[in-house]
Amino acid sequence: MVIKDAIELHGVSKTYQIEPFGGVKSVSFSVPTGAVTVIAGESGSGKSTLLKLISGLLEPDSGHVLFKGQKVKGPSEKLIPGHEAMKMVAQDFNLDIYAKAYDNIARVLPNTDLKNKRIRTIDTMEFLKIDHLAGKRVVDLSGGEQQRVAIARAIITQPEVLLLDEPFSQIDSVVKTELRADIRRMSHFLGITVVLVSHDPTDALALADHMIILKNGRNIETGSAAKLYNFPGSLYTARLLSDCNVLTSKEASELGIKSDYDRVVIYLDWLCLSNNTTGPVSFQVKDKLFKGFYEELILEREGVIVRARSLGTEGPVKGSQINVTILRYLEFED
Repeated sequence: MVIKDAIELHGVSKTYQIEPFGGVKSVSFSVPTGAVTVIAGESGSGKSTLLKLISGLLEPDSGHVLFKGQKVKGPSEKLIPGHEAMKMVAQDFNLDIYAKAYDNIARVLPNTDLKNKRIRTIDTMEFLKIDHLAGKRVVDLSGGEQQRVAIARAIITQPEVLLLDEPFSQIDSVVKTELRADIRRMSHFLGITVVLVSHDPTDALALADHMIILKNGRNIETGSAAKLYNFPGSLYTARLLSDCNVLTSKEASELGIKSDYDRVVIYLDWLCLSNNTTGPVSFQVKDKLFKGFYEELILEREGVIVRARSLGTEGPVKGSQINVTILRYLEFED
C-alpha cells in the first residue's frame, strides 16, 4: 500500500513562553511522501520547534504527530528520543570537528561488516561529492563541506525522512546552489522525504514541492511554491516569498490603481518599463543599483517610491523620466 502522506500533524501545540510567544499553536498539516517540503517563516516563527516535534525530539503539549499513520513518540515515551526512520541535521551540524570526515560518517554504522561499512561510506560521500575530503579533519573544512558531511552522516543509515534546520544559513551563494541540487537528488533518486526550514525565499521557492508558511507559531498557508508565490493569501506570505513594493491604497491611487483594501502589493517583475514617456504612469528615476545582470531602479511619482528591475546594465539614467506599465498587483487588508 502506498502512503500518500509520510507525516501528519494534528492540532500540535508547544509553548516555551507566553509573552512574546515562543513555540507553535494548533499546527495541522501533512507532508507528502518522497517530496521536498519547505517550512518557511520569519525568525522566531516556530520552524525549528516544528522539526523537533516531527522527529520526536520534543513532546507536544497537545495534539499529535503521525508517521505513516503511527504516533511519533516523544521523550517521555522513549529512552532515546527521536524516531528511528528520521534523521535531523541541526544548524550546528553536531560533528566531531577534530575527527576526519570519513570517520564522522562511518561511525554511525555498525562494525559487523567492515567491508560493507567502507563501501557504503565511500558511496555516500561520492553521492554528495565529498569523497575527496575523506582524509581531512572537519575543522579544516569549509561551512559548505561540513554541511555535506553532516548530511552524508544522516543519510548513510538510509532514513525515510531527512529533516534539515536552516541548511543554507552558513554557506555562500555558489555552494548554496550546489547543495540545493544535491537535496533534490536525494529526494528524487533515494526516495527520501525531505523537510527543511528556511527564512530565505530563494531557497524555499527553488526547492519546494510543497510549502508551509508559519507566522507566530501558526501555519497560515500551505500549497505549492508556484501557488503561494503567485497567489499568496496574506500580505505576510507575499512579503516573505517575494521582493515587492507594498503601498497604501492612497499611494496606489497615485499610480492609477483604485483599491478598497489597506495594502496593494506589486512585485518588482510586474513592473514593465518603457522609454516612452507619453504613457499613463510616468516615473522619475531617483537612483539605480547595480545587481549584476540587472539594475534595480528607485522610481518616484507624486511622492510615491517604488522599486523596479531593468534587465542589462544600460537602463535609464538617473534623473530621467520613464513610463511604467503595472502588469498585475495584489490587494490585502492589514
